[in-house]
Amino acid sequence: MSNPTRIEKDPLGEKAVPAAALYGIQTLRAAENFPISGLRPLPAFIDAVVWIKRAAALTHRRTGRLEARLADAIVQAADEVLAGQHRDQFIVDVYQAGAGTSHNMNVNEVLANRANELLGAARGAYAPVHPNDHVNMAQSTNDVIPTAMRLATLATLPALIDALDRLGAALLAKGRAFDDIIKSGRTHLQDATPIRLGQEFTAYGHTVARHRRKLLESADWLREMNIGGTAVGTGINAEAEYPGLMVEALAEVSGLELREAGDRIQLMQSMGDIASFSGAFRAFVLDLNKIANDIRLLASGPRTGLAEIVLPAVQPGSSIMPGKVNPSIAEMVNQVCFQAIGLDTTVAMASEAGQLELNVMMPVITHNIVFGLIIVANAVRVFAEKCIEGIEADAAQCAHWLERSPALVTALAPKIGYAEAARLAKEALATGLTVKELVTRKKLLEGKELEEVLDLRAMTELGVPGGKGIPAGG
Repeated sequence: MSNPTRIEKDPLGEKAVPAAALYGIQTLRAAENFPISGLRPLPAFIDAVVWIKRAAALTHRRTGRLEARLADAIVQAADEVLAGQHRDQFIVDVYQAGAGTSHNMNVNEVLANRANELLGAARGAYAPVHPNDHVNMAQSTNDVIPTAMRLATLATLPALIDALDRLGAALLAKGRAFDDIIKSGRTHLQDATPIRLGQEFTAYGHTVARHRRKLLESADWLREMNIGGTAVGTGINAEAEYPGLMVEALAEVSGLELREAGDRIQLMQSMGDIASFSGAFRAFVLDLNKIANDIRLLASGPRTGLAEIVLPAVQPGSSIMPGKVNPSIAEMVNQVCFQAIGLDTTVAMASEAGQLELNVMMPVITHNIVFGLIIVANAVRVFAEKCIEGIEADAAQCAHWLERSPALVTALAPKIGYAEAARLAKEALATGLTVKELVTRKKLLEGKELEEVLDLRAMTELGVPGGKGIPAGG
């Protein structure tokens, strides 16, 4: 049994559109032209464009440019979409014609058809509400999509900020809990001077907090809206009061802090604002990946690795080795970070690819930055909840490695000189004796002086252990 269709016309001719579809002929052409990935627009991108159409209808109603009953129907249709209805009608692939015209027209057609239904007209008639003349009034894809890109990014960011808050708090809490546990530091993956396990985790927490601040700072540029620039940023076909009224309406419907752009042409030409934000995002992801790597390394073992911390067991680690438990959550974080770095690379390359008054790569830029924020936010939240918050320290294992570390001779260098300390380190490795055992055996230092110089806690703070009595210039 064939599915019923309706015939629609556009400047290229006629086409049969599914009768039940809220989208129209231009959307269908795009869907047929770009069967690329099967990926549909992300919800945040749909919401952002619908916010713009809703705000425009209200603005034009306010200025008298659009008849109230038509504006109200468009607003009602938009509200239905924002409430979760008709989501299956947004069918254009992520990888589509440049600038995002296909997605813009998809939204225009869905809202026009639904508005007409609400006014008692048939789908596909495009009267009294027309997708271009009314839903897209005083707009161009060229100012709609860059505005939507900014709105979608700003709307997605809070979930990541919340996740960063939880991860940062979890790391700092572990920093406090582990503050009395002294362990061997490591540089070049070799033994180094002592550090407290709590200091390591506190530093991770401070890293997260610094990136949180930087992300919010970078996002501030995105609050400038270039809506009203229309085709090339000059504002042709838009009334003088339109940009300001649009920013007011968009702020109200989105709940975001927004402001009118000082130079709409500049914001249409340049993707520098989104590239800058994506760069800040990438910088966080690089540090997040490093933290996940460190967690895996510190938990390595349990018998042939460092095993200084114990991770919560979340699933069996092997299909063949009974009892094996892997750092599964940290491994997931690594994979998400690799994906996010690739997404940022796409944003960077696409941001550079603009020409003259427009960058036509906006669809892929928007998808990549929003998708990156989503997956990293989820990964960070899970990392905090299922890994960091449940970490336990193995104080005995930390002490075991520390007392065998030849790097403890560093504290002796101010007393006995670098060369003699180096010989001690070499002898400790050759004999298996600890640094303290060698110093005692050789009677290099004794009694209180020995205890002060080899005070492990003192080695983890600013200063010279056993500093009294150091020769001038030592």
